[in-house]
Amino acid sequence: MTEPLSTAVSGITLFDTTLRDGAQQEGLRFSVEDKLRIAHLLDSLGLGLIEGGWPGSNPNDTAFFQRARTELELTGSRLVAFGSTRRPGARAADDPLVAALREAATPVVCLVAKSDSRHVEKALRTTLDENLEMVRDTVGHLVAEGREVMVDCEHFFDGYRHDPAYALEVVRAAAESGASIAVLCDTNGGMIPSFITDIVSDAAAVGLPLGIHCHNDTGCAVANSMAAMEAGAVQIQGTLNGYGERTGNADLVTVIGNLETKYDLRVLPEGRLAELAGVAHAVGEIANQLPQARQPYAGRSSFAHKAGLHASAIRIDPDLYQHIDPAVVGNDMRMLVSGMSGRANVLLKASELGFGELTRDQASEVVELVKEREVDGYSYEAADASFELLMRDHLGLPTSPFEVVFWQASSHQTGQGRASTTAVVSLYPTDAPDRLAGATTVEAVGNGPVHALDQALRGALIDHFPQVAGCRLTDYRVRILDDGHGTDATVRVLIDTEIDQHITTTVGVGTDIIEASWEALSDAYRHALVSGMKV
Repeated sequence: MTEPLSTAVSGITLFDTTLRDGAQQEGLRFSVEDKLRIAHLLDSLGLGLIEGGWPGSNPNDTAFFQRARTELELTGSRLVAFGSTRRPGARAADDPLVAALREAATPVVCLVAKSDSRHVEKALRTTLDENLEMVRDTVGHLVAEGREVMVDCEHFFDGYRHDPAYALEVVRAAAESGASIAVLCDTNGGMIPSFITDIVSDAAAVGLPLGIHCHNDTGCAVANSMAAMEAGAVQIQGTLNGYGERTGNADLVTVIGNLETKYDLRVLPEGRLAELAGVAHAVGEIANQLPQARQPYAGRSSFAHKAGLHASAIRIDPDLYQHIDPAVVGNDMRMLVSGMSGRANVLLKASELGFGELTRDQASEVVELVKEREVDGYSYEAADASFELLMRDHLGLPTSPFEVVFWQASSHQTGQGRASTTAVVSLYPTDAPDRLAGATTVEAVGNGPVHALDQALRGALIDHFPQVAGCRLTDYRVRILDDGHGTDATVRVLIDTEIDQHITTTVGVGTDIIEASWEALSDAYRHALVSGMKV
């Protein structure tokens, strides 16, 4: 790099392609309603450009742009329509896909153009000169129509390594016809940072502002984006949470965290960085994708500490084992408790949960209790809610506002060959004057025994504790603990419960999978009801 970093990377713009490139991820599908909701979230975060899709290529994207005209009110972001250069041998003004870009009525258009000579000749089956004319004609036509046009140079890095002169000619054609930026794409995701730096530096000599679009096939999408920026790129494209085909795109959550906290670059409006984790999780909910616990900056484990050595240092100064304050990006520090933990972990966890300062003896007793329970198969490092109940019980504090008289779940096959599951739960509030007389019994059906038990338990609780209506079970996981055993193995069940956008986890263990599930399930509701009590 030949100039100071602060000069080379000033004025960085973020371009989000979650709704277009991210939607190509296996198993991910956005409805038009989903896309409108996500666009609002991206706008609320303050991203500069939001690529909504490819109008004319499929009914869903066409409908999105039609509805966006009247339903999508962006406060700071600009909406982008994606499309391709005109077909070989045609005129841009007559091309139906170019017409769809005009009809989308977005202020910005991003055009994909071939920049690898092999793709031009083998995929497009046209000449290199005609491909350059396709770029000039389409860009010039849309610029004349009043659009800002960005050219997405597909397979640029592979094309440059094969035929650098031609790859640069595509960038030059974009510049000459009025494009505002050329986005250099690592379409196959095969680059590493040193390759990126050298090639971007060479492309910058053309004089057109450059963007970077990286896929993550080498695991380097974010690193490659940072390298391109340091080499002079002024726009970074990516997707929220790294969604995308194959191994995904550059994760804009990580890109934003790096730019704001490592390079000290303001790429979001004032105050928006603290919303980063929340928006990432909200988009994941709409996309129906499980949160990535180890996602940098926003993941639940990003600031989680397990080793006793770390905990001892964090008690003195949290910054000793954290690269930033988690609150800066809207996340929290978490202490994990397991058989590997020492007293420091338990002391910090107790403080985090609101138990105050334990004595050294109390902390040591809890450590030993956790180790004993782990021998039986329990794991508390991923089950904070169960650990809180364990702490409450050990300290003689209330652990449940209800007692269960009995529960039962049964499944049978109907005459039509379908399985039917029924569950019954009977319980009473612990403060009821006549407990058994005040018991509530509810029978429910469900999609399997765990769902039926959840429905019955929720139904029995809701009259006594209306707040359980706000609880939502979001994940259910089973792990076999005995290697080599079959259906008689001991299992561990983990259940995630969401309350006011906060997820807690409970654990159950047993040789009976339904019994282990019941333990985790009932503890989830116990924790939801007692976690707000003063300790």
